[in-house]
Amino acid sequence: MKAALLRNARSLALGIGTIVLFLLAWEVAVRVMHVRPLLLPPPGAILAELWSERAWYLDHAWYTLLTTLAGFALSVVVGVLVAVLLVAFKWVDEAVYPLIVALNSVPKVAIAPLFVIWMGTGAEPKVSISFLIAVFAILVDTVHGLRSIPQDVLDLGRVLKGSAFDFFWKVRLPGALPSILTGMKVAMSLALVGTIVGEFVASQRGLGYVILSAQGTFDTTRVFAAIVLLAVMGIVLYGLVAALEWRVSRWRHIE
Repeated sequence: MKAALLRNARSLALGIGTIVLFLLAWEVAVRVMHVRPLLLPPPGAILAELWSERAWYLDHAWYTLLTTLAGFALSVVVGVLVAVLLVAFKWVDEAVYPLIVALNSVPKVAIAPLFVIWMGTGAEPKVSISFLIAVFAILVDTVHGLRSIPQDVLDLGRVLKGSAFDFFWKVRLPGALPSILTGMKVAMSLALVGTIVGEFVASQRGLGYVILSAQGTFDTTRVFAAIVLLAVMGIVLYGLVAALEWRVSRWRHIE
């Protein structure tokens, strides 16, 4: 356990150090080469922009965060439930899975305007697009996890003659949990992408709206400020899911 914690701490320190070095190199390169801020502002100017308008940025970031979490939560619930049905009933798998693959193949940017027409310009279309982009990762990994239970474990369950519900709850679901959590890490990032897509299409709030409005006025510093917040948000959300994964499967790290 201690060795795993030390490895994680070293990885975190190395990652932070790499980011700091990258920002320093960016700052020096921009100033030495006299790059115009319109093309590429230095990190110092971006941080100054964030600090000077911190309340305004936090309000938009909060809106994007809540929308992302709603879409992610919905994708987890629906993705796991549909995956269970696909594994439990072969006819559902044969009838529904091709439709799911076909729907996932449609670019979400192309159908995003339809959600605005159907649901208006509130949070609902952003949550829906976030859900659509994220749910497939949950679905695929959950199906993989549920179908990856070793055959000897399945045979033992049949020999013990437990109920189908008990077998699923005590054997299949715990066995599939690592795959589900892996899908959740991917889905969290995708949910954030979906939220921004929805905000690009129609929104008056959120970091996607900030980027779109700043683009119209060629305010590159403001665009980068919103992107920095999105990057920080994505890293934190991914880290929270990764921490949950480590917590749930901590027995694997015991040495």
